[in-house]
Amino acid sequence: MSKDSPNADLPTNTRQRRSSDQVTLSHVAQVAGVSPITASRALNYPDKVSDSARRSVLQAVESLGYVPNLVAGSLASSRSRLIAVIVPSLINSVFVEVIKGLQETLEAEGYQILLGNTDYDLDREYQLVRTFLGWSCSALVTAGLRHNSACHTLLANWDHPIMEVMELGQGMDLNVGLDHVAAGRCMATHLTDKGYRHIVYVGARLAQDYRASMRFDGHKAVLKEKGVDAPLLELDTLGSLQAGAEGLAQVLEQYPHTQAIHFANDDLAAGALLAAQRQGLNVPGDIAIAGFNGLPLGQHVTPQLTTILSPREEMGRLAAKELIRRLSGKNVYRRQHNVGFTLQIGGST
Repeated sequence: MSKDSPNADLPTNTRQRRSSDQVTLSHVAQVAGVSPITASRALNYPDKVSDSARRSVLQAVESLGYVPNLVAGSLASSRSRLIAVIVPSLINSVFVEVIKGLQETLEAEGYQILLGNTDYDLDREYQLVRTFLGWSCSALVTAGLRHNSACHTLLANWDHPIMEVMELGQGMDLNVGLDHVAAGRCMATHLTDKGYRHIVYVGARLAQDYRASMRFDGHKAVLKEKGVDAPLLELDTLGSLQAGAEGLAQVLEQYPHTQAIHFANDDLAAGALLAAQRQGLNVPGDIAIAGFNGLPLGQHVTPQLTTILSPREEMGRLAAKELIRRLSGKNVYRRQHNVGFTLQIGGST
């Protein structure tokens, strides 16, 4: 896969960050039009100030990206050995493997992680970021490049390393991931090269699981180039075996001439494959099935699942190493690392 972006070879200490102008409680009070003590009370003892004062302070906090320091006394002036890690799910093995790579590498250097789960909710991510930064973390890792505007403001005013993982793109600081559009193109190309022309892409909650939507964009582009339609079926439930079985049933009902299904992840694909076998369908003779992630589950079904293997633990380790390099005061000349992916062809296509 392609390597780093054209702008990846700049030292990260050139990034635009208001580190010399950290937002303080006094700034919040000034914007809110109250005294610093009223601003403090509004945040710590909200019942002791008027509703209008509290609203003004909270609006100023959000607009300025202010984070109160939760580490008291002399500890507040020193950098902690804590690194915040925020992921969309703690039950999805994809993120568990990334966390494993991060944790093992960071702990070897004396760092501990604070772990948060957003459940694919950017507003929840913002609340977690506010909480974790208040504990004087040395660095922050987030799964993804997309943040709501309040969170973006918060991070832009923070003067410690930020690592965004999972996908490639224009990040706030450091970035380690893979090209999901290219991954979608890769699988769609494989399916069309095998002679399939009636192909349905099946994902779930694509507004939240936007990386799956990026893969659909790549998939759709390939099918358009081949002059064939690219129907999309979107499920309400994120990856599970049961959701995959339901996805297969809906595809067969809505698109009866389907030859192949490109699922957004291996959980969905494996669920569909098992359901197809229960119905007496031959895979791939009657219906071909492909997934994404390269989970062990896909290699323990028959036939083995065709999928895209993403190096998740390696991604976590590389992200941790780059953070450690920055925290050690060394320049990081490659702000973006593409870990790539591998097409793993099984018998399901």
